[in-house]
Amino acid sequence: MLKKSINILFVVWYLLSANTTLAYTHADTLRGSNGRYRDWWDVQRYELGVNFDLDNQSINGYTIIDFRVTKKPADSMQIDLQEHMEIDSVFQRYGGVKTLQPINFRRDGNVCWVYFERFPFHNWLPTEMRSIKIYYHGTPRKAVNPPWDGGFSWKTDNEGKQWVAVSCQGLGASVWWPCKDAQWDEPEQGMDIYLTVPENYSAISNGRLKDTVKVNSKKVFYWQLKNPINNYDVTFYIGDYVHWQDTLTGEKGKLDLDYWVLRDNEEKARKQFAVVKPMLHCYEYWLGPYPFYEDGYKLVEAPYLGMEHQSAIAYGNKYQMGYLGSDRSNTSVGMHFDYIIVHESGHEWFGNSITAKDIADNWIHEGMTTFSESLFTECLLGKEKGQTFCKGEWGNIRNDKPVTGDYGVNNEGSNDIYDKGAAMMYMIRMLMNDDEKFRQMLRGVSKTFYHQTVTTQQIESYIAKATGLDLTAFFNQYLRTTNIPQLAYYIKDGELNYRFENIVPGFTLPIPVSVKKKTEIISPTADWQHIEWKHGYNLKVSPDYLIKVK
Repeated sequence: MLKKSINILFVVWYLLSANTTLAYTHADTLRGSNGRYRDWWDVQRYELGVNFDLDNQSINGYTIIDFRVTKKPADSMQIDLQEHMEIDSVFQRYGGVKTLQPINFRRDGNVCWVYFERFPFHNWLPTEMRSIKIYYHGTPRKAVNPPWDGGFSWKTDNEGKQWVAVSCQGLGASVWWPCKDAQWDEPEQGMDIYLTVPENYSAISNGRLKDTVKVNSKKVFYWQLKNPINNYDVTFYIGDYVHWQDTLTGEKGKLDLDYWVLRDNEEKARKQFAVVKPMLHCYEYWLGPYPFYEDGYKLVEAPYLGMEHQSAIAYGNKYQMGYLGSDRSNTSVGMHFDYIIVHESGHEWFGNSITAKDIADNWIHEGMTTFSESLFTECLLGKEKGQTFCKGEWGNIRNDKPVTGDYGVNNEGSNDIYDKGAAMMYMIRMLMNDDEKFRQMLRGVSKTFYHQTVTTQQIESYIAKATGLDLTAFFNQYLRTTNIPQLAYYIKDGELNYRFENIVPGFTLPIPVSVKKKTEIISPTADWQHIEWKHGYNLKVSPDYLIKVK
């Protein structure tokens, strides 16, 4: 009862003290919320067909959306397609008739309202399956600073041949194809993707290549995904690629590995990509089986730094160790591996298999994946180096705003989702003090939420239950405030006096403090406490927790 009261007081305090200067638009709400024009239908399958006009940097194509009715429909359906792209027509498959019937629609900024007034849609029953087909065209938005400020990247290779790809996390898949642009609704039955390009180019996408068909001077590449996928992971790469294959014997049997790189880079790519097998074995040990055996694992050279595109990971680290030749941890440990391969591959577990329903909870993607980098470092170089690397990345934390963003308005929160999120996972490992139990907890997260969209509350509750720890105040502190706990102490008259400052109600941590060979564990709260201390004044505080000391 006391714990519940403390939680309520924290929520009230947080709401009163939160930054309320952000102004959200109607478009933000349409994009970020599960409103009445979205909540009555659930995507089951997408089919996407895109024809690329490389010379004019334009596309035309279609999307088929197979959906299940979940409740009485509203008077229209919200389809997302950003306003620089044009919708040409919308059709529905009506009843048992296979031919598509035209239906009305209206554009409203980044949204298309689809109306079913010609059909008795108000009589549609829950669990009914329906289908619409949308034809569209346009000149896609060019990426400004991919992958962070995304869109289409139109580049050329060393031979002057076209090299094109897309990145759209945050910006949204609706920047280039019509869909329900929301992380919480993934197509349970997967996706079919048809990419049409000039015949002297390859077009790579998610899943497995099922067929290629030459049509006049063009070639159609048919890719099939059997697993659910979040929209921003749907991708393509167009270029003069070379391709080779390999396999890995993993926890679920044979995993197909595919590599696609620009023709001139094959030799150095084969050397750089050798890390993939030991990395995947390491991740399977810590995180559980690779989540997409049915669709395989691909690493594809891209004209930007990288992205976690499911089963078709974008690689653009220029065949360097570290992060474009530098070490994000500033410890030199990160120069022992290719950061982009390791980080983006970790997203196959966190971000791709387990996806946050609202981007406000994207710490689940980025924090847990950033922590997985240290697990790979541990596999490669030992536990001490792995811990050094992880703690080194804490220097990137800015504390500019809370890790979790505002819900229902397409707001991701702070970039601290990466390193502060990783710090939380590191500290939870320290709190457990049992590496095997911690490993089983990580594997349990992967298994319990396999191929699901989740909330932070689900992940927080699971971790708390699996660890047996009360982590309510811990998550409130590090996810929902910008305050770093500060350990204040003084030594006087043979006593160590200490407390935490800048903390939420109920927060505490067991902090090892030491002088020479003498170590004590203290558990500060907001109140002053004291213990007998006759060991000297040169107090050292454990660096294993993200706290300040004064």
